Amino acid sequence: MDTLSTPRWLVRAIARPTPAVRLYCFPHGGGSIAEYVRWAAELPGVELWGVQLPGRGSRLRERHFTRMEPLVEALLAENTFPAPFAFFGHSMGSLVAYEVTRALHRAGRPLPERLFVSAYPAPHLPRREPAVHHLPDDDLLAEVERRHGGVPAEALVDPDLKSMIAGCLRADYELVDSYAHRPAPALPVPLTVLGGREDHVTEEELAAWAEHSTRPVASRRFAGGHFYHREHRRPLLRTINATFRQSGV
Repeated sequence: MDTLSTPRWLVRAIARPTPAVRLYCFPHGGGSIAEYVRWAAELPGVELWGVQLPGRGSRLRERHFTRMEPLVEALLAENTFPAPFAFFGHSMGSLVAYEVTRALHRAGRPLPERLFVSAYPAPHLPRREPAVHHLPDDDLLAEVERRHGGVPAEALVDPDLKSMIAGCLRADYELVDSYAHRPAPALPVPLTVLGGREDHVTEEELAAWAEHSTRPVASRRFAGGHFYHREHRRPLLRTINATFRQSGV
């Protein structure tokens, strides 16, 4: 894994001398870039980067962001995204990638060639479930497991690991729970909307993303639940590869 010396936020999985596109991947709540770096070998021609948020991985000792606007401001203050590039976000990462794209648009900076959003309802929709970031650790982990699954079994028996994972989830859920969508013109960025057929995020909630782009919107659902991108990684990566080929990137 190769880390650029200046932008501490961005970690490159494999350096490619002349990439057709750079794909920046935003993690889900409680997640890190480790979810994505293993994709790089299956995306030829794509230079894959993970967006490393504070409070995890190499930035474990840094304070989490619990509000969207300061997170986006800090990320864009330290980083540029050389064109051509695209964004991929899963779950909470979809919301962060969307807000980063909106901030780039407001600032007149280069926009992604495509925004891939995965397993998250369109941002203008009201949240169906109550806030959870205030819950005690055990209750928080149980509720996250009920909603999405994916809580490591060892987190339930190792007190130190439980505290670390719950702390990261708590901050990320506060980021999401406190989010309020501000209406703005739709983005001139093509969208690809992805999800799992057995996920709690409905087809209608995914389809509503179309309101946020003036460009073509594609959609694809895969077998699996909220973490379909782990369960069925290869079909997803084939879709990403095909999308770049078809768009001429």
